[in-house]
Amino acid sequence: MIYPCDRGHPIYLLILTFSIICYHGTALSIPLTATPIFKDTPFAVIWNAPTHVCQNLKIPLALSVFQAVTTPASEPNQFLFLFYSNRLGLYPYTDPSTGKQVNGGIPQKGNLTASLVKAHKDIIEYVLEFTPGLAVIDWEEWRPIWARNWNSKDIYRKLSIQYAKEKNPLLSPSEVDAVAKQQFENAARAYMEKTMQLGINLRSNYLWGFYLFPDCYNYDWSTSGYTGDCPAIEKTRNNELLWLWASSTALFPSAYLPVSLREQPKAALFVRGRVKEAMRVSALPNPLYSKPIYVYLRPVFTNQNNVFLSEEDLIHTVGESAALGASGVVLWGASADYNSKSSCEALAAYLPSTLNPYVVNVTAAAKLCSQMLCQGNGRCVRQNPDSAAYLHLNPNNFSIQQHVGKYVAVGVPSQSDLNDFVNRKCPFILLFECLYNSKSPVLIGGINCDLSPRTGAGCRPSGSCLISFSVCLLKRNNLQKIRALLTKKKKHAASTVLRLFEPGRIVFFSSSSANISPNFL
Repeated sequence: MIYPCDRGHPIYLLILTFSIICYHGTALSIPLTATPIFKDTPFAVIWNAPTHVCQNLKIPLALSVFQAVTTPASEPNQFLFLFYSNRLGLYPYTDPSTGKQVNGGIPQKGNLTASLVKAHKDIIEYVLEFTPGLAVIDWEEWRPIWARNWNSKDIYRKLSIQYAKEKNPLLSPSEVDAVAKQQFENAARAYMEKTMQLGINLRSNYLWGFYLFPDCYNYDWSTSGYTGDCPAIEKTRNNELLWLWASSTALFPSAYLPVSLREQPKAALFVRGRVKEAMRVSALPNPLYSKPIYVYLRPVFTNQNNVFLSEEDLIHTVGESAALGASGVVLWGASADYNSKSSCEALAAYLPSTLNPYVVNVTAAAKLCSQMLCQGNGRCVRQNPDSAAYLHLNPNNFSIQQHVGKYVAVGVPSQSDLNDFVNRKCPFILLFECLYNSKSPVLIGGINCDLSPRTGAGCRPSGSCLISFSVCLLKRNNLQKIRALLTKKKKHAASTVLRLFEPGRIVFFSSSSANISPNFL
């Protein structure tokens, strides 16, 4: 077994080199991030689709590769609970087809106090008290930015103007518009902010955020020269939602694909633009800290739910999210996606043939890169977010196999594989202890750390949290020698076998022989 602190072991030199590159080369440009919600899992894939019809039909589904298997149904005590508008408080909205106003119809006419009373009961009923998880609020009837309530949502602007006129009949048309806008946005913010804060106060063990926030509005992929970037006006509007990014403890953008983007390079640009915007706004409240991001995806196309995403499509969605630094993805499904014998059989075939091998590949690669480049205390992200670098195991050196009903990633990374990890950055994880083996102070991320061989207790950022970097030895004057050694003696790079026997577990082993004992776990 590899012990990285054994200075005679060649893997020690590799880890040390990558650690120095990571900490000194990128710490000043990338914010810190939260500890993974799943231990030692820098990138998680969560299933959130109803499969009860398949269960009733006794059609088995291979879902063990996912870090959590959940359903959008109103089943309490799930790892991920989705709060639709009828499950949390008294959400004010207006039916666009009938015009019926529910709970006041618009935020400024709603009873926020009564809504919070009901929300308190709802949260207690649905969310586990002690274990960690994700709480996603899905309120889509109106948008908190006045200008974004277009098309069918324009009814909220019309009703708000009407309400302002009733309250202030002497106002001029321009004054009415301004008052209506202010009243609407203030009330919308109060509903969203106070409801989420209530959830955080009651269930702080869960990460809270709103589905589809932030949005990017980069839907113009049919235009020539499409880049996937969010329009400048939408970035400005997202800046106005600083209060939302500050209140949330996680962000849940969405990047569902229509069938027109099937196996199209523009699909990667579409997803990339949305994840990049989520990464940007996540650090707006505090440039030194990036909140966790879980990207909502679908394994089928939005307008053709009987067609599954191919491996290329998965690279454009799951792969993009992982490479850009998301904490994970949520694979959501509608009740109509798997509601028949044929759709369940199709899903049962798709999982082992396409989805599961890719999930194992990208999550294992994310772990390997985290271990090699970030010392297990961060996750790898692209140096250049617009590059085509992905967190994938090299198919020439790794294979995805099944072992006792579980998926296994087996292989030996080459020197080239390990070098590829240098092209990614690590946003460091906030922990609560520091352990260093260095004799002199080092500047890491703008923090002057007195790295004693004992505890490194002098490393303390603003606030009360310590930052932990598990570095076996950090001597900057040795960096040049180590790089030269690796360049001249690539054959001395350690052979490493990576095995994933269950979600959330990767074990590294040294191997001087091609024969690997199956009993070494």
